[in-house]
Amino acid sequence: MTGLGSDAPPPPPDPASPSDPVTYASAGVDIDAGERAVDLIRPMVASTLRPEVLGGLGDFGGLFAFGADRYRQPVLVASTDGVGTKAAVAQVLGRLDTIGIDLVAMCVDDLVCQGAEPLFVLDYISTGSVEPSQMAELVSGVAEGCRQVGATLLGGEMAEHAGIMKPGEFDLVGFAVGVVERDGILGSSRVGAGDVLIGLPSPGLRSNGYTLARHVLLERAGLPFDGPAWPGATTTLADELIRPSVIYTPAVRAAIAAAEVHAAAHITGGGFEGNIPRALPDGTRAVLERGSWEVPALFGEIRRLGRVSDEEMARVFNLGLGMVLVVGAASAGDALEALGTAGLAPVIVGRVEEGEPGVELVGPGFWPGTDGGPDQER
Repeated sequence: MTGLGSDAPPPPPDPASPSDPVTYASAGVDIDAGERAVDLIRPMVASTLRPEVLGGLGDFGGLFAFGADRYRQPVLVASTDGVGTKAAVAQVLGRLDTIGIDLVAMCVDDLVCQGAEPLFVLDYISTGSVEPSQMAELVSGVAEGCRQVGATLLGGEMAEHAGIMKPGEFDLVGFAVGVVERDGILGSSRVGAGDVLIGLPSPGLRSNGYTLARHVLLERAGLPFDGPAWPGATTTLADELIRPSVIYTPAVRAAIAAAEVHAAAHITGGGFEGNIPRALPDGTRAVLERGSWEVPALFGEIRRLGRVSDEEMARVFNLGLGMVLVVGAASAGDALEALGTAGLAPVIVGRVEEGEPGVELVGPGFWPGTDGGPDQER
């Protein structure tokens, strides 16, 4: 929430007569609308409940009876994230029922990078004014994301910021908690040179890089939302920009159960260079083979219209890889099979080598006619 500092302009004068009584609603906060929104949300929350949940919607805190008898040495893992400026795109399009899926993906796909099973999610929606149908649409996506991973939507908050945010304006953030056995925690300590990098495909932007994408596609190129996303595309630009994120957690957990998964990197803000090294120990680097996976056409369009360098593209976007697993070479086949059975189309995209920390991109360029020259190396 943006606070009002000493230099902020004064609020507009109240048009009501000074003698009129003031209510919370006349000041801009409608408690009744909030209660109507909760009534709409109630069955969505109920659809996500796990047996460990105690109490119900409306308690001051969400109660979760942690099943410690299921674990020998349980470790709780927590994460928080948001959907960023994808929320602004959703608001303009009036398509609000899927960005809650993005929210869950951003949170739980961080948890699974340490091997955790998601247990519950909480959401926080700040808005200029509570519109019950809008709130219900947003939470419907969060509930769907929770169902996809078997997590409970344990609680949330709708905060009405009249006078600070415009009516209909909103922001959406979330929090997730998971659990993993202490000896099952994934991370760089398990990784060594010779490990294989397996990429999990992302058909679109997920929830990252939208500021650059919007600037290039909408502000600079002036593309219409209802036009083709790129020349010859069968989907509109709106469809591509609002495409919900793939949630990788169920597939990654299947791979962990079937193979020697050592670490994982969720490719979000910062791209390859900002995320893959976080899963590697000192003295090693990731070598990614350009051309080993398909880069969605939308990224090529952003690159072309914005004259964005390949280095910048790889630093901002996932370029078609939403998650990279670091797997022992001997069990790479088992991991690929488990991921495929879980509904993904995984591909080996590189390897871990000894060397200076970082990410090296080798092979042909990402786009036809490029050769992967110095602009793409790091």
